[in-house]
Amino acid sequence: MTNDPSADFGTVKTGYAAYSSGGRGRLRHDLTARRVLEELGDRSARVLDVGCGDGEMVLRLTAAGHQVVGVEKSPDMLAAAAQRVAAAGISERVTLTEGDIYHLPFEDASFDAVVCHGVVMYLPDSAAPVAHLARLVADGGILSVLTKNSLAVGVREALTGRYASARAQIESGQAASVGNLGITTRGDTPAHLDDLARANGLTPLPWQGVRIFHDHRNDWKPTETEYQEALETEWAASSRSPYRELGRLVHAIARREAAA
Repeated sequence: MTNDPSADFGTVKTGYAAYSSGGRGRLRHDLTARRVLEELGDRSARVLDVGCGDGEMVLRLTAAGHQVVGVEKSPDMLAAAAQRVAAAGISERVTLTEGDIYHLPFEDASFDAVVCHGVVMYLPDSAAPVAHLARLVADGGILSVLTKNSLAVGVREALTGRYASARAQIESGQAASVGNLGITTRGDTPAHLDDLARANGLTPLPWQGVRIFHDHRNDWKPTETEYQEALETEWAASSRSPYRELGRLVHAIARREAAA
């Protein structure tokens, strides 16, 4: 499978659910959700989750008191999200709709937060997707994009002993590689994502490196105590250089300044 925007991610639904429930997946979701919720503060916000998958972030944002619209192009993933929303008893605060990042049927400045996590790294480039997302951010609102960090190419491969692959990526600077779901991903630098935010009228906020110390732990099944210690260590490093540059993923946040 490649970074073909027409790919149906329903084919990896089971693998993604297993990933999300494991230590590595939990770190990704917990770290990004914590940052988004920090930026939103105490207000009840209208949030758009583009590429919502099986609803992992939808559930987290709704549990924090927000109204959430989830958009997903895979019918299978969308059905899984609907099942989880119904089981959680939060249907009145969630709207789920089929669609994709290039055709978002919403008015400009419609949302207090637009989140798009683990999507653009599967697409041919980030410029057009970020533009489509940014137009939907209201004054004072935020855009949250999580994607592959091209500063850390080869790190996972080296730590898991795949040295030839690691050297090829490091020496070439090539950020394209096959991820754990068997799909080719490409990366962006944090600076490029910040530049795209500025080009669309947003002000970049400090970015995070996500999964710095545990990305190579494919079979990691920590106890809850170990997991919480790992989470707090990852959180502390996520905003600090040089640690954050080594994160497998980059979490770029930008805000649309409120009109004076």
